[in-house]
Amino acid sequence: MQELSVFLSDPLLLTILCTIVGLMVGSFLNVVIYRLPIMMERGWRCDCKEFLGLEPDNTDSEPFNLFLPLSRCPHCKTAIKPYQNIPVFSYLFLKGKCAQCGEPISLRYPLIEAFTGLCSAIAAYHFGYGIELVFALLLTWALITLSFIDIDKQLLPDSIVLPLLWLGLLMSLFHIYTDPVNSIIGAVAGYMSLWMVYHLFKIVTGKEGMGYGDFKLLALFGAWMGWQFLPMIILLSSLVGAVIGVSMVVFGDRDHNVPIPFGPYLAAAGWLALLWGNDIINLYLAAAGLQP
Repeated sequence: MQELSVFLSDPLLLTILCTIVGLMVGSFLNVVIYRLPIMMERGWRCDCKEFLGLEPDNTDSEPFNLFLPLSRCPHCKTAIKPYQNIPVFSYLFLKGKCAQCGEPISLRYPLIEAFTGLCSAIAAYHFGYGIELVFALLLTWALITLSFIDIDKQLLPDSIVLPLLWLGLLMSLFHIYTDPVNSIIGAVAGYMSLWMVYHLFKIVTGKEGMGYGDFKLLALFGAWMGWQFLPMIILLSSLVGAVIGVSMVVFGDRDHNVPIPFGPYLAAAGWLALLWGNDIINLYLAAAGLQP
């Protein structure tokens, strides 16, 4: 065990190891991003049919979860062999096409794998060997999953957000990232701040500006890092969201009435705050002349 600790204490080796782990996790995240919303929709449909006293469809009784059925080509339905499922490398080896039917494989799969590996490497380099890195990687992978699900479905699943929120409160008891008082205040302030913005916006415009999942995600960040980081997270996410949203409307011919998911911007801002929050705050205070 001591030899393993010495091995992992090398920043370069630790970063390489976390990159490899991140690539493998990214492959699994592709599955979660695609299947979890379908699982949720099936669950809602079954609940509705049970409430209405209707018989479930045959498709509702077939196993569909994060592990079954096994991954298949969406075109020819051929099962993907293990050597064809190596993160990034299999895509390059197959030249982005199915080995059986030759249909193109979405570039999104290797990009998510590579992005997960990159973010894992950055977290490893920043935190180094320790318990903070373990939880940072867990949050990183969850935020990537939430972001892409929100992009696809405009949905931030409670099954991911709420356990991490409670985990943040629990970690604060051991003073990981923050202390219990700041964590509890952060969770409450994170939720209530966006809740109030939501209702004020609805009163003024008659429209819903964001979803309840965004409230819970900001509460998660408050529980993990404390209330002090919430203004910075809100400011960063709002600025990035506004710039990208306006750019999409002006240059991308996107209808301004079509809602834009806020979760990815919130997730990105929260992740940056976890790694460099204190540096960003100190830089701002120094630029504003508020730091002694």
